[in-house]
Amino acid sequence: MVRTLNNMAELRASRFGRPWPRHGLKLLFWFANDYIVINNDNQMVADHDPKEGGFGFHHFQNRLECDNNVCKKLLPDDGYPFYEVGNLHLTASDSMPKYVKKYNTGHIDTSNMDRLIISMRPNRTVDKVYVTQHEDLRSFDPVNTYLLSRELLMIICGHSSTYMSFRNFLEQAGYSTHEPMRYMYQRSSPSYTWNKQMYSQ
Repeated sequence: MVRTLNNMAELRASRFGRPWPRHGLKLLFWFANDYIVINNDNQMVADHDPKEGGFGFHHFQNRLECDNNVCKKLLPDDGYPFYEVGNLHLTASDSMPKYVKKYNTGHIDTSNMDRLIISMRPNRTVDKVYVTQHEDLRSFDPVNTYLLSRELLMIICGHSSTYMSFRNFLEQAGYSTHEPMRYMYQRSSPSYTWNKQMYSQ
């Protein structure tokens, strides 16, 4: 069962998108503030149709994953199609804001492991929003996959009584806002044969 994150304290405790140079929290802030609008009925409406592929959105299959003869899907099916975003190695992701892409190294490391998955109703209405991370090149980590409550998304996008700046959001989520002077990439073990399209989902 996918756990739900309801507030900033729970998001911080989940450790999603941390530590640097992971980009998941920045991706989440962009999505809540720039990709969706929460209307007067508290419905989440996307500014763009993810089927068109903007920002690197693409269909997520939610396929069965088997481990020790136990097969299950990452997310519960609700009858709506899923779309995934966050792979910064895709050309379409070039339209992401610079603050989301800033520390993506282009290498096989943690700077490109985070993803956001949404289920879509008709008329560009977002039904559910999930965050997750890759556990290997092919699969996502079910233990570190979370459903975001509408209340949490409303907090992030400033729909609540308190405005939250980008820096304040990162601080509350436990992400260091200190920008390192440089990032030294260390090569992965030579036993791996990963390529630049890593985490290709």
